[in-house]
Amino acid sequence: MRNKRSKITAIKEPPTVEQLEQEFNRERYKKRYNRVLRSTVYTLITVAAAAVLVATLFLPVLRIYGTSMTPTMTDGDIVVSVKGGSFERGDIIAFWFNNKILIKRVIAQAGEWVDIDEEGNVSINDEPLEEPYLTERALGECDIELPYQVPEGRVFVMGDHRSTSSDSRNSAVGCVAEEQIVGKLVFRVWPYSGFGPLK
Repeated sequence: MRNKRSKITAIKEPPTVEQLEQEFNRERYKKRYNRVLRSTVYTLITVAAAAVLVATLFLPVLRIYGTSMTPTMTDGDIVVSVKGGSFERGDIIAFWFNNKILIKRVIAQAGEWVDIDEEGNVSINDEPLEEPYLTERALGECDIELPYQVPEGRVFVMGDHRSTSSDSRNSAVGCVAEEQIVGKLVFRVWPYSGFGPLK
């Protein structure tokens, strides 16, 4: 005959009201925390998407590579541009050329006559061009016949580092068509020492 062992189980005491309240509060906090976390993540995603959309459509942010715009901008600068609008002489623009973006300064508009002497002094419609942004002048890579009239629907551009810049003085680059233009550079955000509007 087999021995039957009786099992003795301890009867747990029911939780107190205080313990129930603590557990209830803990569960409520977890739900609230998860809700706030989800809301924060959704907000961050929405803000990031809006920022990307604005940057792509209205305010493209560009990084400068090379030295063709020194001393105004140097390699590594990060700048903000504005899409659309008209461009005036002296404006710095970004434009597409051979699947890359170039940064140059508008020198002359459609229909204007550009002339550059051997020392690199620029005249527009026989008037000397004031260029306070330059630290050196040079004729540079110029293979166009001067004086040169800017074609309709285009702008004549040059880099500020005249001896090294490839720009409208070179027929390989030529004048820039309106549809090539990405935008006008208006503000430098990096480095911090150069933070501010571009001139």
